[in-house]
Amino acid sequence: MEIEHFFIPTIALIKPTVFEDSRGYFFESYNKNMFIEAGIIDDFVQSNQSLSQKGVLRGLHFQNPPFAQSKLVRVIKGAVLDVAVDIRKNSPTYGKHVSLILSEQNKYMLYVPEGFAHGFLTLEDNTIFSYKCGNVYNKEAEFGIIWDDKDLGIDWSISSPLLSNKDKLNVSFRDFESPFDYKL
Repeated sequence: MEIEHFFIPTIALIKPTVFEDSRGYFFESYNKNMFIEAGIIDDFVQSNQSLSQKGVLRGLHFQNPPFAQSKLVRVIKGAVLDVAVDIRKNSPTYGKHVSLILSEQNKYMLYVPEGFAHGFLTLEDNTIFSYKCGNVYNKEAEFGIIWDDKDLGIDWSISSPLLSNKDKLNVSFRDFESPFDYKL
């Protein structure tokens, strides 16, 4: 397993070592000790899975404190463009984002810590997306930023994704007041 960090150092890309043969493949998708060595110390308490058709965009979501969630996300089937946006006040990367392709082929995982808005666009039909969460879901704490916010400048490469009614009502980044503080 290889763990790489981005220009936003708290986000991590996990590249598992995949063993393939004529029977299929095997890989370790989580190893607590390796994650701790890489600075990922979360205790994941909930797992979620979604199925989406091509062109579905989910996000940009997060939960407000004290119900903030870290996430460890991956694709089981299909592919997504995955995006994490830094929403920590006073962070040197506030409003910046990381985006990358997660797919059943590359088997990459992305660790998204608390203080980030997260979203993904499905690139193939019948995409199965899986994520572990560092806190349980709390409906009253959920919040979102509009996917196509001009100030964020995310290149989703789509003009009319399929959105939930809830995601159509997400706020602009400019009107958003972050409840997250930047911590060294």
